[in-house]
Amino acid sequence: MIDDLSAAVAFTGHRTYDGRADEALRQTVVACHARGVRTFLSGMAVGFDLAAAEAVLACRDELPGLRLVAVVPFEGQQARFSALDRARFDRVLAAADETIVLSPVYHRGVYTVRNDFLVAHAAHLIAWFDGSPGGTHYTVRRAARFGRRIDNLCPAGPAFPGPQPTLFE
Repeated sequence: MIDDLSAAVAFTGHRTYDGRADEALRQTVVACHARGVRTFLSGMAVGFDLAAAEAVLACRDELPGLRLVAVVPFEGQQARFSALDRARFDRVLAAADETIVLSPVYHRGVYTVRNDFLVAHAAHLIAWFDGSPGGTHYTVRRAARFGRRIDNLCPAGPAFPGPQPTLFE
């Protein structure tokens, strides 16, 4: 399980991610490790999530203590993927240090549950966010609301405002 929020990073990004930031992703993992981050959470969606998980796995041999946690929204999620993405998913899942399945079946809102879990269990969010609506937008806004550090690797993406104070915080 995720013991130390400050030593955990979560990934969020669009399913349409095309690999343009793969080297930046790897460099970001290395930089996070240098700051003491050891746990990386992937929501295991097609696109950026799987690419981020693969970047963590590629760095694991050279960076001591690096852990990948696969946060699967529901059992059998990969059945909805193309054959190629299903194979990537299966490889990442087999290599992950820990797998957390949030629901035994698909239900409306299961992806929101996954996104909330990612934000709740990491102090830092690394995103591939171009500004378009959807789950990545939701996750980035939630992370900002909870005062998480957000780094966006998408060059066309928006800047993120800092966390806003609330009356009771």
